[in-house]
Amino acid sequence: MDWQPLEINPEMLNKTNQITFSELVTNDNWILLFKLGVGRGWQFVDIMGLEEEALSWVPSPSCAVMLLFPLTPQHEAYREKQTEAMGDSHKPESEVYFIKQTVGNSCGTLGLLHAVANNAHILEFEAGSVIKKFLDDTASMSADDRAKWLETNQEIQAAHEEVAAEGQCQVDPDKVNFHFITFISVVGQLYELDGRLDYPVNHGSTTVDNFIKDAAGICCQFMEREKDEVRFSAVALCRT
Repeated sequence: MDWQPLEINPEMLNKTNQITFSELVTNDNWILLFKLGVGRGWQFVDIMGLEEEALSWVPSPSCAVMLLFPLTPQHEAYREKQTEAMGDSHKPESEVYFIKQTVGNSCGTLGLLHAVANNAHILEFEAGSVIKKFLDDTASMSADDRAKWLETNQEIQAAHEEVAAEGQCQVDPDKVNFHFITFISVVGQLYELDGRLDYPVNHGSTTVDNFIKDAAGICCQFMEREKDEVRFSAVALCRT
């Protein structure tokens, strides 16, 4: 079972493995955000660059960053070393809402869920919000059980498919080899949430004022590992 790919366009994100979904690309986050029942006080906006001047144009405050990047051999090698270095001593972060990716090509929707779930205390939700119900139903579950719950959630899948069909460009699911991850701040710590991993990655302390800069710094590390690669894109969830 495949879901259609989504674009990395903030307008599409805001308007709203294994089993497989179509891949989200960032065009779709704006639309999907509203379709899933998040109030309009916060929206996804493009991050036009990771240097300080470009980041100054991102509305403040921002509470999440989603990064889209290519899955290359270099990245996979880095992830393998990172996982080995962290070892079995790493324990789940109880304060962080995290969900595993068991549905192929679902990383865009998963990234949006991570962004919203870990900021639910400052976001507003529409009556009958699909995403609020999902978060309430899965609040006490493990990351694996949340993934199983998502596999059978027809409302979230339907919203995903509807948004993907409205995309401004056609994405071939057979050629999609990109991945979404999300950066959030929980209890003053900067976390990287990647559904392909077994747990969140803690990147150290951050503040509300420094969050966008600190998250951009980790995004830069992804780019530095891919010297000949330019296919990166990022959006931030900001108060508007």
